[in-house]
Amino acid sequence: MRRAARVDDNQKEIVTALRKVGATVRVITQGDGLPDLLVGFRGRTVLMEVKDGGKVPSAQALTEAEQKFHDEWRGGSLVVVNSVEAALQSLRPAGGGQ
Repeated sequence: MRRAARVDDNQKEIVTALRKVGATVRVITQGDGLPDLLVGFRGRTVLMEVKDGGKVPSAQALTEAEQKFHDEWRGGSLVVVNSVEAALQSLRPAGGGQ
């Protein structure tokens, strides 16, 4: 039997900020290493793993299952964010322009 996935305290704030700038956001927190958010913005898709930036770095580490998912992922953008600022930054194209 699977355990319910734990949701970081800042996830709601991040989701709200992403939606405010026009992103489509689906919360897909399920555990088993799957990232927390599926985000669509300006034709791009980004998978986001949310960590609580208010916690010590060791408490923000990926779980074993999350690390395995990251290591095996062969798709588009997959990022770890720990703040609204980091989430919004991850929506910017690699060249820095908008």
